[in-house]
Order: sequence, then C-alpha cells, then structure tokens
Amino acid sequence: MLVVDSKCHNEQSITINAPKEKVWQNVNSMKAFNTWNPWMKYDPNLVVKYKGTAGEVGDGYSWKGNDDVGEGEQEITAIVPNEKVATSMHFIKPMDDRATSDLLLATEGSGTKVTWTIDYEIETLFKPMKPMMTWQMNKSFSEGLGKLKELSEK
Repeated sequence: MLVVDSKCHNEQSITINAPKEKVWQNVNSMKAFNTWNPWMKYDPNLVVKYKGTAGEVGDGYSWKGNDDVGEGEQEITAIVPNEKVATSMHFIKPMDDRATSDLLLATEGSGTKVTWTIDYEIETLFKPMKPMMTWQMNKSFSEGLGKLKELSEK
C-alpha cells in the first residue's frame, strides 16, 4: 500500500546574473511579484485588488478569476530586505485551502540564487494526485523564475 504524506513542499531555484539589490526590486512587493507570477496569464480578465503598503508586512492582494485561477488572497507576513519575503495564501475557490510561500535570495558568485518555496497540506481525497500536483507546481515555479530572471537581467 502506498502511503502519501498530506504535507507538501515544493521548491525551485534559479541563478540570476544580477546583484541581490536588483533582483530584490522584482520580489519585494506583491505588485512586483505579479509582474512575473506565472498564474497571472491564465485569465486575461483577472480582477486583482491590492492592499497595504507595498514592500511591507501586510502588503497583499486578492484575486478573482476564471476556473483556472479561482479566487484567493496572498499577503506578506515577513521581510528581511534583500534576503527573504514570506507570504501566506488563502485559496477561496475552487476550494478553501491555505499555504505559505517564501522567496529566498542568496549571493552566488556575482549573481543571485533565488529559491521559491511553498508549503501546504492536501486532504486525503487528493493524496493520489500529489505527484501530478508536485509536477505542475514545479513547472509553474520554473516558468515564473525564468520570467524573474529575464526581468532582473535587463
């Protein structure tokens, strides 16, 4: 019998040929994050509302869109300038769920290594789908980090 843990952790990294300070400008607020957020492309009519002060704890946004993006909210919960942005997410539709996510920056040679993580739990009913969910999440993270790299290396 296959036992699948309900806890999920996804993590992807990329090295960007730019200093941390430049990369930081593209990750330090929810508006900046959404310029390379891979899920924004799934609904051209997505409704996004921002709240709080950009780049500070409490900076957040809510989204409401088609079936591909659903509805939810994300908010910055901790910031270490030029090193880390931690967020919490509340997914409202298609199902109620919560997650936490971090963007971590570290100097690597003359560039910056960016690591994007997400942690969440899945209900027993969805455990058989965990490998597919992990694959899809990693694919989306790689796409988003590629966009961040392109943006930061300009």
